[in-house]
Amino acid sequence: MPSPYRAIFALPGTKSFSVAGFLGRMPLSMMGIGIVTMISQLTGRYGLAGALSATVALSAAAIGPQISRLVDRHGQRRVLRPVTLVSLVAAAALLLCAKYAAPDWTLFVSCAFIGCVPSVGSMIRARWAALYSEAPRQLHTAYSFESVIDEVCFIFGPIFSIGLSTAWFPEAGPLLAAGFLAVGVFWLTAQRATEPTPHPREQHNSGSALRAGGLQVLVATFVATGAIFGAVDVVTVAFAEERGHKAMASVVLALYAAGSCLAGALFGLLHFKGAPARRWLVGVVAMAVSMIPLQLVGGLPFLAVALFIAGLSVAPTMITTMALVEQHVPRAKLTEGMTWVSTGLAVGVALGSSVAGWVIDAAGAKAGYGVPGVSGAVAVVVAFLGCRRLQQPVPQRGGTSDEHGADGQHEERRSVA
Repeated sequence: MPSPYRAIFALPGTKSFSVAGFLGRMPLSMMGIGIVTMISQLTGRYGLAGALSATVALSAAAIGPQISRLVDRHGQRRVLRPVTLVSLVAAAALLLCAKYAAPDWTLFVSCAFIGCVPSVGSMIRARWAALYSEAPRQLHTAYSFESVIDEVCFIFGPIFSIGLSTAWFPEAGPLLAAGFLAVGVFWLTAQRATEPTPHPREQHNSGSALRAGGLQVLVATFVATGAIFGAVDVVTVAFAEERGHKAMASVVLALYAAGSCLAGALFGLLHFKGAPARRWLVGVVAMAVSMIPLQLVGGLPFLAVALFIAGLSVAPTMITTMALVEQHVPRAKLTEGMTWVSTGLAVGVALGSSVAGWVIDAAGAKAGYGVPGVSGAVAVVVAFLGCRRLQQPVPQRGGTSDEHGADGQHEERRSVA
């Protein structure tokens, strides 16, 4: 591991909460695609499969920020354990209803309650922010490391989920995802020494973190970005099945994540000057442009190469996004602010997977790649319209903003974020 990454693990407890966070985030890449694979295996209905995956994502989008808001007020342990139990019970209900061919509405109800799953990635990033609030370079490296871990989850998660569901039994993928969630969350919340201190109630009286104009731009853009991810997942599974190699979808999607993982690891070793908003805008444009080759895809090898190249723009954009959230959201609402970005992605994933499922049913898998193409174009338009808001970090962030100093500290953060 390069020395900047080794340095962030010098503090006690960082390795343990990172491993727990890795396990707890595996369902992020496994549950949705696992549901798609399971339902398509059991019923052959991609429209239903995409709609169920979308239901989980929409539910998480609605509930996730509220969970994180409670975490900012009461702490991770008190909030995460009960909500995770609700999600696990709902996952068990979904598997039973799917296995025994229960009515469709029971599947949707179960998926809605699965959405109680907490945003584990936001919880881990909040721990890093609490540890390195006075060290912007280390915090940049930590955020980069977390983006790499996100992509490692997306490399191995689909392989596990799709592979087990196709080779063992249809419910195996979502079942393993639930197991990872249980182990990760309960191990993470057992680590009290690195848990961020809850903030007093009076620091939350100003309302939701989403009132920040910069955060609104990030969330709106990532709705469109999430649609790229959701559509690519569903269409790739269908595309591989049409060519008689459904299990290969996991390998192709893993290469998409591998490209992002590689770019994120390299990005974390660099330190930049200038406003991060410009780098973020370049990243969004690159993500959109990378969807163009998918419209020409003719076989799995070409698709694998195209998705690997497309992945190179993902992690750097996400890392810069978290740096911008840290600039635009009060410290007392940081977990909620990060979760709102995840919520934007979740809404987009829901829309993308659902629309892609219906397009596949109507016109075939190849036509489905038009959905991420259009989504990328929308992301660029929204990013350009709102970019000016991101160039003006909040001068007085409220809560415990004094921890980061005055304008000079903001300038230092801009130069390295």
